[in-house]
Amino acid sequence: MFVRDAMTTTILTIGPAHTLRQAARLMSARRVGSAVVQDGDAGGFGILTERDILDAIGMDRNPDLETADAHTTRDVVYAAPTWTLEEAAEAMTRGGFRHLVVLDDLGPVGIVSVRDIVRCWTPARLAA
Repeated sequence: MFVRDAMTTTILTIGPAHTLRQAARLMSARRVGSAVVQDGDAGGFGILTERDILDAIGMDRNPDLETADAHTTRDVVYAAPTWTLEEAAEAMTRGGFRHLVVLDDLGPVGIVSVRDIVRCWTPARLAA
């Protein structure tokens, strides 16, 4: 099975000026654990995860003042839609993270999470 079979294709994209509270509200409303942070000025993508928001609040940062930009991971490990789920799981394990932005030639096309992979590997899914 491939990343393209497991990934979520609806991507929450936010800007670097979104506050952490705004990002958290959007992530909660969409029931996702990450957002792609697109910075048109810097010309690139990063990722903001629920853990990034939790860490900021745990460090007494004000979620109404702190921006996504200040907590975005920029050195993102990207997956290709043609990676196997094993390759994605290995990259996550090696890097210690739970989300991969999936890129094709045009840019981000999805997000694959540990939950997506586990869902595909469960016996109920395999028996279907």
